[in-house]
Amino acid sequence: MTDSERPTAAEAFREQHPGSEVELAYAGINTFLKSDQRDVGELDGADVGVVGAPYDGAVSNRPGTRYGPEAIRRASAWWAYLSGYKGGLTNMQTGRQVDFGELSIADCGDAPVFPMDRAKTAESITAHVATVAEQAFPVLLGGDHYCTFPAFRGFAEGSDHDTVGLVQIDAHTDTVEESALFGEHFHGSSTNLIAESPHTGFEHVSQVGIRGYESPDFFEFADETGLDLFTAHDVRERGIREVVAAAVEAAAADTDAVYVTFDIDAVDPSVAPGTGTPVPAGLTPDQALATMEVLGGHDAVGAADLMEVAPRYDATEGTSRLAAYLLVTLLERQFAE
Repeated sequence: MTDSERPTAAEAFREQHPGSEVELAYAGINTFLKSDQRDVGELDGADVGVVGAPYDGAVSNRPGTRYGPEAIRRASAWWAYLSGYKGGLTNMQTGRQVDFGELSIADCGDAPVFPMDRAKTAESITAHVATVAEQAFPVLLGGDHYCTFPAFRGFAEGSDHDTVGLVQIDAHTDTVEESALFGEHFHGSSTNLIAESPHTGFEHVSQVGIRGYESPDFFEFADETGLDLFTAHDVRERGIREVVAAAVEAAAADTDAVYVTFDIDAVDPSVAPGTGTPVPAGLTPDQALATMEVLGGHDAVGAADLMEVAPRYDATEGTSRLAAYLLVTLLERQFAE
């Protein structure tokens, strides 16, 4: 055996100890579900392409969502570890068998952001999501909710869809047209910008979990524009599964695909305090997971994001853990059952 053919000491050790191939949840490089790192333009064979948007330059309250993508990636390692350790999993929530080995994910790292240039950052997010959408199912890790606007635009352009529906899980409607304080481009205007884009309109937008306070006459605005509005009260009265099923069906009607955006502040802050604009009386973790089960099982859903995780407001790391679990649940239904 020549020197080039002889295994290295590390290779020999790994061959002798079968447990070496299992990477602990807290070990290794942080990628979503411990997936392979790939260039955004090289996703052959991948079901999903993950892109981070570590940007919070468009917030109106507490900053910190720039740290969201890294925290979500780190938290997601737990499910990858479990799957590798156990050789497949049974989802005890649903009773279904899950094999994350059937799910091919590529983590493309973060889109370049320009902290003092919101417009250039938006162009970057659009370009990177569009590149993923040409090849695979895009998942965006936010970042503040403004980032959903350029990501939605990138998905529509990259997938070459004429009309895309939006399902928004959120405490807030983000339908501000213009603010004297924040202007037209901030995280409270993203849904308005999406609805005014060439790719959709309010009649193709469904919102779930809205609560707190909105502008005067907002219900009239929803009726006039055709916005499908499901408040937190509707969720309590009708049940989360019925509401989400109705929301995604409405968004899918007369559209080519549906983009899902989940703002973590949709969840009650007693459970998910790590966010910039918390509002009491939100979704329970069970309702949030059920939301992703329903959405993940719908054929029209073609892209998703998870936004507004600000991990430094949650010392328990529970917010980022739930955020990762929500994305894992959606992708599991789409690709791994």
